[in-house]
Amino acid sequence: MRAVTTLSVVVLASAGIGHAVISSLDADIARVDPFKDMKNRPRAGHGMNVLLVGTDGRDKISPDERKRYHLGGAPCHCTDTIMIVHISEDRDRASVVSLPRDSYAETPPHTDATTGERHNGHPVKLNAAYAEGGPQLTVRTVEDMTHVKIDHYLEVDFTSFMKTVDELGGVKICTAEPLKDSYTGLDLPAGTHTLTGGEALQYVRSRHIDGASDLGRMKRQQRFLAALVDRATSSGVLLNPLKFRDVTRAVLGSVRADKGFGADELLDLGRAMRTFSPSSSEFTTVPVGQVGYAVKGIGSTVKWDDAKAARLFEALREDKPLAAHRPRATTAAPVDVEVAPQQIQVQVENGTATAGLGRRVDAALAAAGFRTTGAPSNATTPGTRRTVILYDPRWDRSARSLAAALPGSELRPAPGRGPLMKVIAGTDFRQVRKVRAEQPGQAEAAVVRGNEVGCA
Repeated sequence: MRAVTTLSVVVLASAGIGHAVISSLDADIARVDPFKDMKNRPRAGHGMNVLLVGTDGRDKISPDERKRYHLGGAPCHCTDTIMIVHISEDRDRASVVSLPRDSYAETPPHTDATTGERHNGHPVKLNAAYAEGGPQLTVRTVEDMTHVKIDHYLEVDFTSFMKTVDELGGVKICTAEPLKDSYTGLDLPAGTHTLTGGEALQYVRSRHIDGASDLGRMKRQQRFLAALVDRATSSGVLLNPLKFRDVTRAVLGSVRADKGFGADELLDLGRAMRTFSPSSSEFTTVPVGQVGYAVKGIGSTVKWDDAKAARLFEALREDKPLAAHRPRATTAAPVDVEVAPQQIQVQVENGTATAGLGRRVDAALAAAGFRTTGAPSNATTPGTRRTVILYDPRWDRSARSLAAALPGSELRPAPGRGPLMKVIAGTDFRQVRKVRAEQPGQAEAAVVRGNEVGCA
């Protein structure tokens, strides 16, 4: 959720507004020193690395808004979303790596800046490092985990996010199925909606909509970010330097950054992200080896895949594109289908005893454009030989399109499933074949009931 919060600030710089306008905004950014007295840091790589974090600060949000958008209770002063944004040395490319908030981490030994008390390193969830030691411990923990040297630090809270969306006149999102989360108050029927700042905050905070939890929430954050970028870059505010200045000034009122992060860095970040898209190869999440990794005294955490993560962060240090570290669909000529993969929702289950097959199938389908949940699970029985697709007959054209991407799979009707397909991967799985819609943008014309509608 704070991924969207943080990036919403720099999106406004991507229009190429003049340096003089941006420079006048430096005074609006609160300063913090996250690098004070830091020693034994990773070697500097090529390009620029910005650690973008978002906190749950809500001091400037009115009591009425807190109640309306379910923002009650004391904030945990945590960084629930942490990202590394790498700006290439030529300033033409932005590579964004999202670090799950519940990632298993070990803090380095550190001294409390307030009390002077010395603390030994110990296991934590990554988002708890901020609560324990603020920006400095957050930076140190991330550097220890990734071996990537952080050049700049940028922090945003709830207030900035809501202001950004409201100043842009709202952001349009589309959901193919109803979304409801009693924890955040989100209650969206299927269809297209233009969300205000508070409603958008509910949308990107929700993690109790389905079994995908945080991983599902990260998917929704990415979709919202795409809509936010589209809205910002197509809005008249970016064509009016004075309006741009006023909007950005309101947003930056809730930002904290290191002393070296100024107009030049903000412009570099904005320019590099001008063509940014969450569906591009330059937006990814650190590879996960195990979800639900239990740690005594901490609870369930997310354990990284150490080998794959190491290769990913090496690419950042060497200023290389991240495309090689994302699963790719087959390079064979795409097969024409009736419904575009971007309009087809898929939940993957591993129906075999082969560890990691579910993640591999999910990643391959996502790389081919399908809207996977990003949270594959294990089937109740591990003896599936032939890959099965469970589908609601009302979405039969979508099912056939998905089957075309999974050669040899079996289509099995399951009335009442709605638009979410289920793929049970069998031992026959070899690859995902690339498909494309015969008529781009064509949506499934299903017979629907109530508010069950399909939308792109």
